[in-house]
Amino acid sequence: MSTTTLSAPSSAAAATTAAVLDVVIPVYNEENDLAPCVRRLHAHLTESFPYPFRITVADNASVDGTLAIAQDLAAELSEVTVLHLAEKGRGRALRTAWTASTAQVLAYMDVDLSTDLAALLPLVAPLISGHSDVSIGTRLARASRVVRGPKREFISRSYNLLLRGTLSVRFSDAQCGFKAIRRDVALVLLPLVEDTGWFFDTELLVLAQRAGLRIHEVPVDWVDDPDSRVDIVATALADLRGIARLFRALVTGALPLRDLRAQLGRTPVEGVPAGMPRQLFSFAVIGVLSTVAYLVLFALLRSLTGAQVANFLALLITAVANTAVNRRLTFGVRGASHAARHQVQGLLIFALGLGLTSGSLALLGWAEPHASKLVEVVVLVVANLASTLIRFLLLRSWVFRGPAQPA
Repeated sequence: MSTTTLSAPSSAAAATTAAVLDVVIPVYNEENDLAPCVRRLHAHLTESFPYPFRITVADNASVDGTLAIAQDLAAELSEVTVLHLAEKGRGRALRTAWTASTAQVLAYMDVDLSTDLAALLPLVAPLISGHSDVSIGTRLARASRVVRGPKREFISRSYNLLLRGTLSVRFSDAQCGFKAIRRDVALVLLPLVEDTGWFFDTELLVLAQRAGLRIHEVPVDWVDDPDSRVDIVATALADLRGIARLFRALVTGALPLRDLRAQLGRTPVEGVPAGMPRQLFSFAVIGVLSTVAYLVLFALLRSLTGAQVANFLALLITAVANTAVNRRLTFGVRGASHAARHQVQGLLIFALGLGLTSGSLALLGWAEPHASKLVEVVVLVVANLASTLIRFLLLRSWVFRGPAQPA
């Protein structure tokens, strides 16, 4: 990968070298939005930020006039520099810009400035003071004020729920384009981050959490950009691959978390999610037995009633039993305390599974009205596998959120 750094004019060399904060703006073909964004950010920092700052425009191989506009801004505003990359990738741009920066605190934000700039000082202040190591804006806090469509709201919340269930994350919003990190911490973590695209943020935050670093969250006011060019489907698939890769690395111990903690002055701990391997094994065994019981009940009830009724009764019976057994053996919850609440939550998850399996049957009936019972069973097995995965994630991250006790 080749990069070219275009510095600000020499008269600003002292100011840029002594910058406390470096705000990176990764851009690709943003010739319309770049200049207003940079000028607005520059004015805000000049008026309200009490330390020297730098704004770095990281051009991701743009093919329009973005680079030329960035160069003009660097010539006009002494605190602006330009970094040009020959390859695309937001993660690649951030890694390159942050690694090259000499500022004490490294931040980034999206070019559309969807996040209210009033949150910038609260974002970086804990890092400047040394109180925290990483700081993120969150759109999912109660104090946040967010304007966006229901589709993006659903995707964002689902993604963060998935992260909590699979990687045991404790931060609330992995994808908000408004983050900061101390430079000394970044130089240790960045070499371990493999992703060069949109999953870069999530991977960096998971590593920071696993290294025992303090992640500060700032509720933000955020307005969705209707002209966003993010490919939601491609990004979602890349995120799922990233989650699977990172989960595998955590479970197998491929990441040097003990060394990370030692290097960053933290106490060494195990590198896998707390109780995750045992929970997965227990849940898998119980899930197999539940699926067998479900299929037996479905086959017996199907001879007496219709497919939908048989599916409902078989799923209900096994769901109640599954929640009770997982509560005791998988998640180590004993006694009657909150048992009723857990069953209610389990039944809500059952309703989700019912919708998935019933929907699969309905879709099969529409596509093949005369499908055999064997085909029905095969479709239900596939639907139940998906339902089982969702069930584990929800049980771990919602129903039984406390630490599991040895069973």
